Amino acid sequence: MSARSVPEWRGATPDTPIPPRVKLRVFEAHGGVCYLSKRKIRAGEKWDAEHVIAIINGGENRERNLAPALVAPHREKTARDVKIKAKTASIRMKHLGIKPKGGRKIESRGFDKTKTKRFDGTVVTK
Repeated sequence: MSARSVPEWRGATPDTPIPPRVKLRVFEAHGGVCYLSKRKIRAGEKWDAEHVIAIINGGENRERNLAPALVAPHREKTARDVKIKAKTASIRMKHLGIKPKGGRKIESRGFDKTKTKRFDGTVVTK
């Protein structure tokens, strides 16, 4: 008797949560090894089903783009993914001629308000 073939799960939207049955399949498909740290995930350790290619960077919310990852390495990768997305967006806007809003304007120290200059060039202190 052969095993039943299960169709690949695909989220209806990028925000669709991953069902527990799919998380279990992903865990078993990777042998219970964190794909980021390459370490076996022990019983009771917190782990996530992580998108190998982040959704914000063009990845899909589907089973073949998922892998088990321990929480700490997952947070680090997510931070890197967000940084890559921000840099990509900034470069893209620059190439399209859209300037992102800058930070604070640089303020000069201004003119010395205790001294004034007359038309003849002499300086008068107030």
